[in-house]
Amino acid sequence: MSGSPDEFEAYRADLEAAERRVAGEIDPGARALVVAILVFVLLVSFVLPHTGDARGVDVLMGDDKAISVGIALPSRLFSWFALVFGVGFSMLALLTRRWTLAWIALAGSALGSALGMLAVWSRQTAAAEHPGPGIGLIVGWLAMLLLTFHWARVVWTRTAVQMAAEAERRQQAVADQAASLLDDRDEPGEHGRPPKPDGR
Repeated sequence: MSGSPDEFEAYRADLEAAERRVAGEIDPGARALVVAILVFVLLVSFVLPHTGDARGVDVLMGDDKAISVGIALPSRLFSWFALVFGVGFSMLALLTRRWTLAWIALAGSALGSALGMLAVWSRQTAAAEHPGPGIGLIVGWLAMLLLTFHWARVVWTRTAVQMAAEAERRQQAVADQAASLLDDRDEPGEHGRPPKPDGR
């Protein structure tokens, strides 16, 4: 015995909700390990010198050691973007597999990569008495560039899958509507025959 239309609609709504929930998730596959390694490298870069004796944590805090070597704004912004987006949102996206968090990690890493380039340039053009870019700054910048690349691949793959699924849902909805209209038009009258115009 078939279910009522209300039961079918409830089942269909649950199925669509589950489909939307799955569509909002990412599956980085082997890239998850690469991203995790890059996050670890980024964390290590904070204990390495960014310029002179100032380490990444000194740049983050803006302490006396960072001030003494003339740390500029791009270096501080890069350090915070690396920590918040390169480490924080990347780990959240990996743990939760949420597509939205992966997008945020991508956007923040991309902007952080640009800031990293400015940070390196600002150290190369600093006054003669200030040191140039250190190994921590270079390693952190390269890690952010690679994170941007891998998050872009993950996000783009999921976006392509979502677009294909959405197109398939639209086609199925059009097909269901067309089939419903045809069924209504072909519905037979009494005794399986269409009614006559004069009602007999």
